[in-house]
Amino acid sequence: MSTTRQRYGSAHSRGKKGWRVFLKPGWVFMFLAIVAFSYAAFSFLAPWQLGKDDDIVQRNEQIDAAFRVDPVPATEIFGPDGTVSPEDEWRRVTLQGRYLTDDEVLLRLRPVDTSPAFQALTPFQLDSGEAILVNRGFTVPLDGNVPDITAAPTGHLTITGHARFNEQMPGSEPLTDHGYRQVYGINTDQIGQVVGVDLAHDFVQLSEGEPGALNAIPIPQLDRGSHLSYGFQWIAFGIMAPLGLGYFIWAEIRERRRVRAEEQELIDSPATPTQPESPEAPTEAAAATAPAARSRYGDARPDHYGRLAKRERERF
Repeated sequence: MSTTRQRYGSAHSRGKKGWRVFLKPGWVFMFLAIVAFSYAAFSFLAPWQLGKDDDIVQRNEQIDAAFRVDPVPATEIFGPDGTVSPEDEWRRVTLQGRYLTDDEVLLRLRPVDTSPAFQALTPFQLDSGEAILVNRGFTVPLDGNVPDITAAPTGHLTITGHARFNEQMPGSEPLTDHGYRQVYGINTDQIGQVVGVDLAHDFVQLSEGEPGALNAIPIPQLDRGSHLSYGFQWIAFGIMAPLGLGYFIWAEIRERRRVRAEEQELIDSPATPTQPESPEAPTEAAAATAPAARSRYGDARPDHYGRLAKRERERF
């Protein structure tokens, strides 16, 4: 009993200190990782996807509204510095004037419907004197080289397109290849420096069938995509991660309680060792029935000389 208590007597002290297992590096690292993941899911990842969904919804509403109203002159949409307000992007505008055909540049290898293409960017000078950059559309190269681009028409024209925001400054510098000046982004500041024309800040994307149009840039599909579901998934992940940690902690505590209960059971009900029984002397009956001792070289043999000596003693 004392040996058993000595062996298992520290179960209560271990139970009191069992919470310290959660201060080990493995548990601490897992706790910090889950907290960081949940924080990122709620603060960055979910808002990022939900924000993209809001942007797409807003864009779709603006595109739908743009086709419900008639086009207006570009001077009503483009401000004094050539900028377009956020609520007016995708509005249809009309431009009257002429193309500056000698000042055209190409947007180099911008994918359109998953195919790399060259897009023609041609300044259009309004009758009022302002110059607005017009994206006339795209041409897909057949052999990877710069294709022949149909020149914009000359003379006085009236064209219609969609007001679009200016893009950021591209990381690559403009270049000249196969006789065409080429850029890697639609940034009017850079293009204006390349061609030497003072361009409005934003530009116009030419509609299909308009004078000078190549293959018109397609209007984005009016669908929301999967960003909303992705946002909800990140929220769900941020909730499930702490729940998973709580489950692991509960499972660890339950297992330790089970072990302590088994140890306590051994303390309260120790097994009594059985003493081995002392060997008893063989009984007379057992001795009587015991087989005769065997000789060294075989079975026991009768003692003839002993019996003769006994007879001689009885005679005298």
